[in-house]
Amino acid sequence: MQKKEKVLCIHQDRLPEKWMAQTAVIPMDLEDFVKTCTRAGYDFVPRDDAENNPALQQVIPYIVLQTQDLGLTAVYKRQGSEKRLHDLWSLGIGGHINPSDSTDSGSSFQDILVAGMTRELDEELEKRPDKGLPIFCGIINENITDVGRVHLGAVFRIRTPTPGSYMPGPELSGFHWQATSELETLHMELWSTLALALINSR
Repeated sequence: MQKKEKVLCIHQDRLPEKWMAQTAVIPMDLEDFVKTCTRAGYDFVPRDDAENNPALQQVIPYIVLQTQDLGLTAVYKRQGSEKRLHDLWSLGIGGHINPSDSTDSGSSFQDILVAGMTRELDEELEKRPDKGLPIFCGIINENITDVGRVHLGAVFRIRTPTPGSYMPGPELSGFHWQATSELETLHMELWSTLALALINSR
């Protein structure tokens, strides 16, 4: 963890109570998500402070890759800076939103969210097609794990007819396309289980 890194946060008590349930899987439109977060207010907070403060929710774009027919889903083994998730399988590509994702003082919450999501995809994937547009599905949240208590997941999905055109970077250890019907046999991080429930409800 970089001590000077700042991450996008929203105060938990300004968000809808149902978002902060012990586990929350809430389908919604991007417009509704953006309006609620904009109304709540947001700020960039030092990450080392935010990670130990459940009163803050760090907003995390969480992008799921699936084939067009939904038969296959991309998965990878957790590595990286978040040691609490190591060796769990994940469906979600994503990470923290930083001040660099805000291009100027006039950037809206939606601008910052989309910029952060796009940067994370570019960082985690060495190659991806330009036509693979992420579609917002809703939010996930959980207050069960130490990681979950301080993060709010904004779930996007990319449905692609060409899974072979996605080339993972070194952070996506063990990246492969798994039969969607067999995902529940993997030892997945809790967020992936919640994200799967969310996209299956769409």
